[in-house]
Amino acid sequence: MRVEIWSDIACPWCYVGKARFEKALAAFPHRDEVEVVHRSFELDPGRAKGDVQPVLDMLTRKYGMSAAQAEAGEDNLGAQAAAEGLDYRTRGRDHGSTFDLHRLLHFAKEQGRHEALLDRLYRANFADEQSVFTGGDDHLVELAAEAGLDADATRAVLADPTAYADEVRADEREAAELGANGVPFFVLDRTYGVSGAQPAEVFTQALTQAWGDRSPLRAVTGDDAGTCGPDGCAVPQQG
Repeated sequence: MRVEIWSDIACPWCYVGKARFEKALAAFPHRDEVEVVHRSFELDPGRAKGDVQPVLDMLTRKYGMSAAQAEAGEDNLGAQAAAEGLDYRTRGRDHGSTFDLHRLLHFAKEQGRHEALLDRLYRANFADEQSVFTGGDDHLVELAAEAGLDADATRAVLADPTAYADEVRADEREAAELGANGVPFFVLDRTYGVSGAQPAEVFTQALTQAWGDRSPLRAVTGDDAGTCGPDGCAVPQQG
């Protein structure tokens, strides 16, 4: 069975949702027969490479939040991440274009290092003190090398803006065709679609259903699932 996951490095719910899905997959009896494929989705595809701004400023300016609302949302996301054992800096993070990051992820896929680079980029964006969007290509090359990629080959990919660009755009077109207008978006064997950072038990349900049912795409939903889309990142209410 194949599980395809559309996500963006800039999406906090993708970071949390990946951990929740992996928890469900680890307990799934047929986990060794599940192929996981990560696909590209940009939350801010029109943003220029050099256009970097603090996350809190982006939230207030782009989505009309007050500073207090933006800070509360980040605090809530930090708590959600911590519950999954993830580090999350609620202050001092940046927001920028993720197009080059997605290009590198497609390069890493060819090298068999996609999962390692994806995890490293998530940590760089949400946990590291140095922004993944500053430091230029040198910083990205360092991160890629930490994930096991050749530094010179990585630098060559970054130097060529057309390298793996078609692959990124193809993923994004496919997401649109499937009706995904936010991420994370999980498609299980082209049978079930799961939108948002659902609890692990919802992913367990979807894996179980998809394993035994190869039918047209169906939606599997749960309450208060976090997702990021063009209008921002929703923050579920704490119980």
